[in-house]
This record gives sequence, C-alpha cells and structure tokens, in this order.
Amino acid sequence: MAIKLHDSLTRETRELRPAQPDGVYRFYNCGPTVYAAAHIGNFRTFVVNDLLRRLLELEFGPDKVRHVRNLTDVDDKTIRRSREEGRPLGEVTRRWTEKFHADCAALNCLPPHDEPRAADPRFIREQVNMIDVLLEKGNAYRAADGSVYFKVSSFPGYGTLSRVKERELRPGSAFTADADEKEDGSDFALWKAWKPDDGPNKWPGPRGSAEGRPGWHIECSAMSKALLGPTIDLHTGGVDLLFPHHENEIAQSQCCNGTTFAHHWYHSEHLLVDGKKMSKSLGNLYTIDDLKAKGFSPMALRYALLSGHPRKQLNFTLDSLYVGAKALQRIYNALDQACQRTGMAPDSFLEVLKPISIEELISEGYRTHFRYSWLALCDDLNTPNAIGEFFVGIHALETNNISTESIRFEVCCALSILRALGLDITASVAAKADVPADIAALAEKRWAAKAAKDFAAADTLRKELTAAGWSMLDRKDGYSLELLKK
Repeated sequence: MAIKLHDSLTRETRELRPAQPDGVYRFYNCGPTVYAAAHIGNFRTFVVNDLLRRLLELEFGPDKVRHVRNLTDVDDKTIRRSREEGRPLGEVTRRWTEKFHADCAALNCLPPHDEPRAADPRFIREQVNMIDVLLEKGNAYRAADGSVYFKVSSFPGYGTLSRVKERELRPGSAFTADADEKEDGSDFALWKAWKPDDGPNKWPGPRGSAEGRPGWHIECSAMSKALLGPTIDLHTGGVDLLFPHHENEIAQSQCCNGTTFAHHWYHSEHLLVDGKKMSKSLGNLYTIDDLKAKGFSPMALRYALLSGHPRKQLNFTLDSLYVGAKALQRIYNALDQACQRTGMAPDSFLEVLKPISIEELISEGYRTHFRYSWLALCDDLNTPNAIGEFFVGIHALETNNISTESIRFEVCCALSILRALGLDITASVAAKADVPADIAALAEKRWAAKAAKDFAAADTLRKELTAAGWSMLDRKDGYSLELLKK
C-alpha cells in the first residue's frame, strides 16, 4: 500500500514515489534555529517528520531514503544571543545544537542522514555560488550597501505555493521585513552586508558584494542542492514556514537551477496550548525540560503530539500527557499479559518478539486490526485513526478475543505499528520495577502536600523526585511512579 500525502502545492493527496532512477527517496525538512531550547510546538513538526521518515523507510527500505535537516546557526537571533552572552557564535550555537539533539533522542526521533549548518564554510560557499548564479541571470541585484536581494518580479510563478497573490500586500507584512535597500517591497535578502552588530561573524560575499552573511532563505536551497541535488522528492516543515520561507526557496532554487525544486510539499499545523497560541507572556510555552520537571516522560509527549491529525491544529494540555502516559502503560500491560497467556515469562516479550514486515502486516490473508492502523498512517498520516485502530487490536488482546496461537503474531503486528509511530514502550518496564523505599516515602510526602494544597512544597518535592531519576504522574485517584529513561 503506497503512502499518500497531502501536497500543499497542488492541494491534492498524492502517492509518494521516488523520482530518480536510483529509487532513493530524497526528503528535506527545515530544522531549528539554534539560539535557545526548542519548544513543544517546534517538536510537533519534528515528530511528524520523524513519523514520515519511519513510514518511508518501512515502505522503500532504510537504504532507499535520504533525509536532510538543516541547522540555522547564523541569523539575527543567534548573533543577538552571542552578543548578549559575550561568547563566540559557534560556542552558543553548539550548546543549543547539543540540546536539540538530546531532546530529539528523548522523543525517539531518528537523526537525519545529513544535518548541514548554515555557517559551515562549505555551505557558505554553496550559498555564495548560488547567489552568484542568480546575479548573472538577472534574478538578483546588489544594493548600495553591498547586500544582495532576490527580484521577486523576475519569477512569474511566485506565490503559487502560498497563494500569496490572492492576498492584499500590507505595509509591515513579511514582504517588507528584510531591510531598507530593496528596489521593491516584495524582494527578499540573499546576502546581508556586514554591520557592527554582527561582530566577527562575516564571510566574503558574492562577486562585487560586501562581506557579510547569508540571508535566511538561501541556506535551505543551497544545502538541499548540495546534498540531495537540484530536485528533491519532498520538502516539509511547519505551516508557519509556508510563506515566505518556502515560497522564497522555490523562487531562488528554480531560477538558479532551471528545474523543479520539490515534487511534493507537506506542512503540519500549529500547536495550541490550552486553546491559545504559545507565548512566554502567557506562560504556556513549554520545553521538554519544563515537562520533565513536572514529572512527564518524553514518550507521553510524543503520544500527545501524535494524537491529532498533523494538518489540523492540536490543542495541547497537561491532561493530554496523563492520557499519553496511561495509554503507553496500557499498551505495555496488554501485550505483556497476552504473551504470558502463551507461556512467556513476564516482561520478556520485547526481548523475544520482533516487529513483522509491512508485507506480512498488510497481507490479505489475515486482517489484523493493526493492519488497519498501518493503512490509516499511509492515508495522509491520519494518526488519530491509526491510534484508534491500534487500540481496537489492544482491546481484543485484553479481552481474549484472539486465539492463543494468534497472540504472538498479533503482538508482532502491534510492535510494527509502535515502531512506525516511534513510540518506545520499554520505558513502561520501569513502572513495574520495585520503587525504593526512600522514593516511595518522598512520593507519599508530595501527595500529602498536594492534598493539603501546599503546592509550593509539592513542587519542591516533585523536583527532588525528578533529580533522583523518578517521574510522578498524578491521577484523580492517586499517582504512579516511573523511572526516567536515560
């Protein structure tokens, strides 16, 4: 069964197929700007991309997928952070890159095959080379200060992705955001001439231009071309990048290369928190560390982020993490208890049983409910339906509606879907481990403080539990303790 995915460009759902003769599927997604910890809204997009990566590898094979994700390590935000901290740009961005990688690992996201940095000298050259071509072709021009701008009027197809030509151009919009030297308000920066605030962060520019640094948009076009070629199969990102970033990528890439930039575009929607847009001023902007400090596991967060359709806004609440933690524990218990009915030892099924192939999962000969879960994932990443079908299968295991000789096959099917979803249930094993007496006493003390509405003491005790390596998950009728995954 082919994977079908909505295409933001054509507004149609289309099959994903590699276009190149080598059969390799080339997939690019925009990565983070590494000046601070990524928040859970960012990670909704990265988790969706990880799900897509997993499906592609299961469909085509791990050696037939090439995934590139960039790191923006030079722009206004990273330079400002470097200046504020009084530390070199590379030192600042390295710190936040390592933090991003740690958070991705906690969420069980596969690392990309390549992760180019905008400030890497190799890719600075690639960006400068592309700008030189655009200047030669008349798609770009030099401003008086030595900056270089893309001339949007030189590309008749501009606006096709975002339908921006159907909107009214307003002062202060994304069109007018780059600088004062543009010939037209819709043009955007390819190269920014050095200014004192940039400090030591400058490189030789395109021919006839000033020293400076690349604009934000050119990095993805240049790095994608360098690592995947002039045409890629799929480009993804959050809906906030659709305009102007992705629109600008198309314009500069196709004018430079003279060919289609991406055959397929996919965008995931915004994450809301308690029904509102995330912001520091509202106090609802969460990082993974924030949620860990509250006692929640990254796997519960991954489950919550996958619970809504990626192309629809998802309203995140802390209650959704309780739901996620409970669901993961239920999955583990159902699979473990079903396997025990076949004579397996408790907590041994993950060591003995392995996921089956997709060909076996979707075979017509045996219509397991987990098969329908896979089909839902292949139908435009319909994660809510996939999770719903998955729990139909879990319910059948719980209620003994599956013959003993079929249980192991069903569990292997379930493990295949968990692998596709990237949900690691091994952390649930810790919940079944014996809790040390000092940890149990600390948890009881915290529960009593909460019951007495001494929330300051309860928060302090929760932090002590977290520091000791334990997560305490509250329920209406009590609490549970889980050993934090390292």
